[in-house]
Amino acid sequence: MSAIKSLFVTRLYHAKLAEVGRGVDPDELEATCLSIAEDDEAGQAWCEENDYPGYTSYASLDDLPWRAPIFQALVEMLDKHVAEFIKELDFDLGEKELKLDSLWINILGSGGNHASHIHPHSVISGTTYVTMPEGTSAIKFEDPRLAMMMAAPPRKKTAREDLRSFIYVKPEVGDVLLWESWLRHEVPMNMSDDERISVSFNYSWG
Repeated sequence: MSAIKSLFVTRLYHAKLAEVGRGVDPDELEATCLSIAEDDEAGQAWCEENDYPGYTSYASLDDLPWRAPIFQALVEMLDKHVAEFIKELDFDLGEKELKLDSLWINILGSGGNHASHIHPHSVISGTTYVTMPEGTSAIKFEDPRLAMMMAAPPRKKTAREDLRSFIYVKPEVGDVLLWESWLRHEVPMNMSDDERISVSFNYSWG
């Protein structure tokens, strides 16, 4: 009898941030993100120099939990979510552990996008969502085998989710997504008139 198995599975973790704790007030988190963005002159300059369509603290600030207690509370919840994801991935961490090594704000304005990329120096990456206005963009994940499918025909539009070349996930405010950092992803154009705000992060092994 023939058998078909799924090999080399890619996992995507999707949960409510508050599932592992008290949660954080999205209005307070939004106000804090906007306040930091307004005061971060170095980040504003970096975004302007690099044609970033909005604001990110990625290149300017590495101390968000120190700057605002709400980010410290956020990190405590993210640690718990990552611990759950690690169980699913069956990592053998040995004497080391996965630790947060970066946390940054993203404010994507109307018409802005974030091009396809990976996070090469991390193990787990993710995002939690602060504002998701009606019509704003989902996050798009790419099948990591895509570059090697040189002569393959396209998939049917009705193909099962685990066989598609691209997956779009539309999270809600208060959601958290986690994935392995080698998974290529992008944020398509924000078609909303309002800003799309999120907080992204990386965990490394050490």
